Amino acid sequence: MTHSSLPEIDVLAIGEILIDFISTEPAESLLEAEAFQRFQGGSPANLAVNVSRLGRRAALMAKMGAGAFGQFLKAEMQRSGVITDYLVMDPAVQTSLVFVSRTSGTPDFEPYRSGDYQLTPAEVPEQAIQRARLLHTTTWLLSRQPSRSAVFHALRLARHLGKPVSFDPNYSPKVWFDRADALNTLRETFQYVTLLKASLDDARRIFGEEDTPERYIRRFHDLGPQTVVFTMGKDGSLLSEQGKLLGHLPARPVQVVDATGAGDSFWAGFLTALLDGKSLESCLLFAREVVELKLRTVGALPADLDRQALYAHLPNPSEAFANASFAANGD
Repeated sequence: MTHSSLPEIDVLAIGEILIDFISTEPAESLLEAEAFQRFQGGSPANLAVNVSRLGRRAALMAKMGAGAFGQFLKAEMQRSGVITDYLVMDPAVQTSLVFVSRTSGTPDFEPYRSGDYQLTPAEVPEQAIQRARLLHTTTWLLSRQPSRSAVFHALRLARHLGKPVSFDPNYSPKVWFDRADALNTLRETFQYVTLLKASLDDARRIFGEEDTPERYIRRFHDLGPQTVVFTMGKDGSLLSEQGKLLGHLPARPVQVVDATGAGDSFWAGFLTALLDGKSLESCLLFAREVVELKLRTVGALPADLDRQALYAHLPNPSEAFANASFAANGD
């Protein structure tokens, strides 16, 4: 079967798939966590699952072991409707693991990496990029070789084929120990990025200094991305296009059950609405609806989501967005 006869992929995520062992009881740090439950994890994998559960065709390109954990992960992805054509199950590696504390804020975590970063450029077929309407990735695979080369191979293919690139700059020193290497690699990556989802925590870790959200956004734009969505937790989100701040969407109070993967569900909602042809403001409103569902759920989003019903309940953007000027309330 030629690539032209294969079904189109809406979102192709390239990155890590791993086992998340999440504490069964709330814990602000792993020091306090005693028991854990197994979940499919990894930011790009989570995003692919959420896009699929929102009714879009999502695929994941990733590397893992061929043992019990790898088999569990592949089965979980298939159960969620994710296309697994580009999952590499290698008996010579072990599946990566992460232990995570369940918390209402940014979770404490410790990674045990093995197979994920061993994805090679040869395992990134051009066919996959050709099938995709949009490519998404994060910092995880960029932190080591050979997976860094694999991601840049995918980014170059996306640029050559005219595909938009979505990026989550979720840099963490726990994953990427060499800060200078991280900053140099991210600067190069940003040149390929069309759509950026950055959090206040991301910006502080990347730039290493306190600044206002508006200035962080300008700094991201200067590095290349056209569209920047900047999330600030309880302070809501900012939306900027080509250096122009379009608006501030306030957060709404939510009874948080599990914050793990909240950013991935938020961005899955945004990309899904974008692929549905919605305005950037409506995409952000839809992302807020989706992340609120996630925060009320342990693990992934519910499997029976009806995105058309969610769209029907969205408020009017002109009424929902606060003034485009924003004060960070001390952040």
